Amino acid sequence: MTESHLLPRPEATGAFLVAALYHFARFERFADFQTPLQAFCDARGIKGTLLIAREGINGTVAGSDSEIAELLTFLRAQPEFTSLEHKESRASKMPFVRMKVKLKKEIVTMGVEDIDPNRIVGTYVEAKDWNALISDPETIVIDTRNDYETAIGIFKGAVDPNTKTFREFPDWVKNNTGLHNKPKIAMYCTGGIRCEKATAFMKQQGFEDVYHLKGGILKYLEQVPEEESLWEGACFVFDERVSVEHGLKEGNHKLCHACRNPITAEDVTSPKYEEGVSCSHCYDSRTEEDRLRYRQRQLQIALAKQRGVKHIGS
Repeated sequence: MTESHLLPRPEATGAFLVAALYHFARFERFADFQTPLQAFCDARGIKGTLLIAREGINGTVAGSDSEIAELLTFLRAQPEFTSLEHKESRASKMPFVRMKVKLKKEIVTMGVEDIDPNRIVGTYVEAKDWNALISDPETIVIDTRNDYETAIGIFKGAVDPNTKTFREFPDWVKNNTGLHNKPKIAMYCTGGIRCEKATAFMKQQGFEDVYHLKGGILKYLEQVPEEESLWEGACFVFDERVSVEHGLKEGNHKLCHACRNPITAEDVTSPKYEEGVSCSHCYDSRTEEDRLRYRQRQLQIALAKQRGVKHIGS
């Protein structure tokens, strides 16, 4: 993928380019790479989060088009990441507060030993071919994301495991013997990384015809026309945009900073909603002491805004 691909598309809006990326690779020197990668991003004002582990790299970052182009060139210059792919969207304001390069045991945490997508993985399905696969009555479609993500959007007819974390997915599979009732299994996630690892797990468990959406929901929303789409709702993203819709336009969801759940305009009208303090998802599980603490944080955010600076916890 060349740097020319990073030039703004005619329909693109927003001053910041957001790049979601991941790549499974044998990356033994990951710990030594943390400091130079952090320094590279800091020197260019790039913000976001990159996770590096022995199994590869994963994350989302934002910056100017030229800054992100430089970062992608730098990453692809590493012998482990020459074929790294990424997905692009736009943001009207910087969607991250800081830049973090973190060392991890896994770049996406499943908690199962010996799962290696470099060794065994399901069949990639391009966005343009996804509708045909999931419309096949012989296919069961599984959303590998978490419950707060599926709450605002899901593919038509997909099974929602209602997992709170990706760690719960293996047990969900083992407890659902009905998954063997159909010959084809199609899985998807936001950007492709969770469903790629999930297909490796499914193949390990003996499932044969396992497929996953290449580039995830983000690539589908970018490439498939809305009038042909089988996607229903919005796609949760892990930055201050909260959600994106068809064409990767910024969605209308906000984030409850007490529980990190996406909330709609209707949720904001709930008597349980207080900005930065509570929403209908978390009000009943929080104490008055919790809410007092959140109100103090919200006050600090407001004071920082008055001073024209970004509060680190906002």
